[in-house]
Amino acid sequence: MDLYRIILVDDEEEVRKSIIKKIDWKDAGFQVVGDAENGQEAMEVVEALEPDVVLTDVRMPYMDGLTLAEWVRQNYPSIKIIIFSGFDDFEYAKQAIRLNVIEYILKPVNVEELTAILKKIKNSLDEEIAQKRNIDLLREKYLKSLPIIREQFLNDMLHRPIPEEVIHEKLRDYRVDILGAKKWVIGVIEVEESEIGKDGQSALHQEQELIPISVRQLIEEMLKGYCRIALFTSPMEMEQVLIAAIDEGNTQTRLITVLGDVCKEVKRILEVPVTIGIGHSCSSLSEVGGSYHSAVNALGYKAIVGAGSTIYINDVEPVDRGRLVWDSRSEAELFTAVKFGPREKIRQAVDGILKRMEQTKAHTDQYQIFMRSVVNSMMQMIQQYDLSPAELTGMEERYLGMTGSMLKREEFGGWLFQTGIRVNQAMNRERESSMKHLMQEAERYILENYQDPGLSVEKLCRHLHMSPAYFSTMFKKETGQTYTAYLTQVRLDRAVELLDKTDDKTYVIAAKVGYQEQNYFSYVFKKRFGVSPSKYRGAK
Repeated sequence: MDLYRIILVDDEEEVRKSIIKKIDWKDAGFQVVGDAENGQEAMEVVEALEPDVVLTDVRMPYMDGLTLAEWVRQNYPSIKIIIFSGFDDFEYAKQAIRLNVIEYILKPVNVEELTAILKKIKNSLDEEIAQKRNIDLLREKYLKSLPIIREQFLNDMLHRPIPEEVIHEKLRDYRVDILGAKKWVIGVIEVEESEIGKDGQSALHQEQELIPISVRQLIEEMLKGYCRIALFTSPMEMEQVLIAAIDEGNTQTRLITVLGDVCKEVKRILEVPVTIGIGHSCSSLSEVGGSYHSAVNALGYKAIVGAGSTIYINDVEPVDRGRLVWDSRSEAELFTAVKFGPREKIRQAVDGILKRMEQTKAHTDQYQIFMRSVVNSMMQMIQQYDLSPAELTGMEERYLGMTGSMLKREEFGGWLFQTGIRVNQAMNRERESSMKHLMQEAERYILENYQDPGLSVEKLCRHLHMSPAYFSTMFKKETGQTYTAYLTQVRLDRAVELLDKTDDKTYVIAAKVGYQEQNYFSYVFKKRFGVSPSKYRGAK
């Protein structure tokens, strides 16, 4: 295993050098990757190096060890902290315990004692990593999480395009027994409010949250002997969704009858009306999203048909045979491919659209309407993300031409693919540009507010509406510096200007560039330029 990374923080250079020299770090399982003279400097070192352990003194100028420990605990909770102090102070020890400091050592540091502590920490870190990698433990956690993971994936199947092979693999992994059917049917189960008055309610009705569980149990019991099912809850609509596998031994017609019996039985036993919307069947699991949407549409007819029974979409809407319809799911699949790519995904999405056009024996007018709908979706996408059609190499001209008389299917496919590629490239450029603009805004904000002693990364991120963790990663990627290092550079560059162009006292300049303590300002200045501010000015 690689050596763990540790930094030392102490305001006495001799103490740091002595500890570094005396300890056999490799034997203890560590490597010293950095050191600092105080808590303020240590923050920058921690940001840059992200060590596994911080070994810090308590009493230091500018920022003491306990304040540093609190900052580390808030920003890097996995880092272990060891505190050593020349004072046997109970209050220090109490604060250290509150900050979850793992060791509190009194100075002078004993080599044998510190080595033993380091080895203990190494063993603790080894155990943590081993636990996280432990296959049996991971399997146990996986099995406990399986119901949640399973429901999440089943919901994903309804709302986003997933390749057929991925669906088959995941359903096997998640032990969902609906593979290998002739076709599949979606049912959406809506539990109505109880019709019983308060005085006549049973104990179950007093616990309303238990009713959907009871409904689910009844459905599972009644369908168990008839067909294979997956029953789960849709978190967006808080409705229950059923995927039924239609095999050789059962039929869709019989399934609808059984679901009708379910509605009656739930009403009889639980005294709760249940309405089940039943969608179109599909011959592929990658198409269950369409069946789900048609089942939701079927529920929309409840006001006309009435609640408390099944509503089959084919009974209330014309059968879609021979109709070529550009629906929201088809649009979402195309949008996902174009937004995120890669090129192959865009090709697959376009090929899927062309295949539907080829397989559907529709009238020419339907093809025209379908293609116009696809084109309009692309234009809406361009407008939604504030892209200019004129920037997409002739797209505007082609679009205007296509709204007059549509191309043949193959030509339309070529246009759609090329347009999808151009939009994808434009969106990628826009993302990069947006991030650059955000980082430029961050730099501008720092330049305008560096005088503020409280200009923390959290304060900056509130202004940018970004999370500190993501900002820190992107800022370092963009500028090559941590936020703290960049802010320090801005402040010191401004301090040099003031030293060169004004007669302000050092403490005044310190305050003007965001340092509350003159001594700390002088310390940081000397660390960068090799001389104190007063000597720098005197040398001019």
